[in-house]
Amino acid sequence: QVHLAETGGGSVQAGESLKLSCEATGFIDNNYYCMAWFRQAPGEESEGVARIDSDGRTTYADSVKGRFTISKGNAKSPLYLQMNNLKPEDTATYYCAADPVGGACASRTLVSSYFNYWGQGTQVTVSS
Repeated sequence: QVHLAETGGGSVQAGESLKLSCEATGFIDNNYYCMAWFRQAPGEESEGVARIDSDGRTTYADSVKGRFTISKGNAKSPLYLQMNNLKPEDTATYYCAADPVGGACASRTLVSSYFNYWGQGTQVTVSS
């Protein structure tokens, strides 16, 4: 059974940086997983932030391109999100997600329903 847990959230000022980590248990080999970060602000729909496939190819939402970087780690900490130049509109709960088959990375856009495993979320608050 795969369990994911996000860490690294917090409250920062606009322009500052945060690095989110996704810790995992139950991963056999994270290289076969399609993994992603989603976020959801109060009263808004979930938004796909970034995605990385088994070959390291990445996809980003337009709103974070050039500021956020998704990367893979090891089986215990398989996913990171480096967030630079944070803006108040980045305020949300951030979730890591994994698809063990990898099909979630075949779609052109980030679709939350393609991911089987989710963390509980970590809050990121950016003040102006």
